[in-house]
Amino acid sequence: MALSKIKFTATGSDKILGATIVGSHAGDLLAEFTLAMRYKLGLNKILGTIHPYPTMSEANKATAGIWKKDHAPQTLLRWVEKYFNWTRKKDQS
Repeated sequence: MALSKIKFTATGSDKILGATIVGSHAGDLLAEFTLAMRYKLGLNKILGTIHPYPTMSEANKATAGIWKKDHAPQTLLRWVEKYFNWTRKKDQS
């Protein structure tokens, strides 16, 4: 089993500024980030792309998913959770 490391730099939105991949098949994996940077596609587009499973390219999607989770709007999510909890209680009354 080959180990690889994927690291990228992105803005607060999902714009990719750069990517570094070290390991087996690094050039194959880097192609997707290069394409995304060239055509100004963000990490959300990579995350929304269907990747064949199980393949090395799925690592790109997993990396984009980690970024998405780390940049989730926590304040908004807490507010939305409170709102839906309130509406469920209201419906049960």
